[in-house]
Amino acid sequence: MEIQIFLLAVLTTLYFILPAYFSNGGALAFGGGLPVDFGKSDSKGVRWIGDGVTWRGLFAGTVIGILTGAIQGYIAPSILSEIGPYIITPIITDVNSGIFIGFLLGFGALLGDAIGSFLKRRFGIGRGNPAPFLDQLDFLIVALILVYPIVHFNWLFLVIAIILTLIIHLISNSIAYLLGMKDVWY
Repeated sequence: MEIQIFLLAVLTTLYFILPAYFSNGGALAFGGGLPVDFGKSDSKGVRWIGDGVTWRGLFAGTVIGILTGAIQGYIAPSILSEIGPYIITPIITDVNSGIFIGFLLGFGALLGDAIGSFLKRRFGIGRGNPAPFLDQLDFLIVALILVYPIVHFNWLFLVIAIILTLIIHLISNSIAYLLGMKDVWY
């Protein structure tokens, strides 16, 4: 029974944070163009964020997060009625809550990625250079901060979300690298 509850918690966590994951991937797939920082640099000549975070990626990724949330809201009542209470309350219960939560998670993920890029520049870490844990978790942390006022989760959710994100990040970035979408595998 405990293994079943744990597996349900893992599936619920994965399902809940899909808008953040899809938003982050969508920004990479559909991004490009004008950087969010408009190419501006600080007084030392260091870019504020860099070329990797663009307006097109921010818009596309946010829309993908919203659409993911809307789909989840549409199908959620039929599949999540039994497993939601294990780690988060309330869960996505209808299309409207799905759209709102999808927006918070999707936009939050991209905001987190931009903040991560900003921090990397301040620490002197160039684009494409690794910043362990910051690279993998910045989007998740900010997405969860934005959604927390309306969706409360427990420690098990956080632990599962962090572990899943580290694993999925490594796998998805390796695939993006092999497909030529990224310059590095991490």
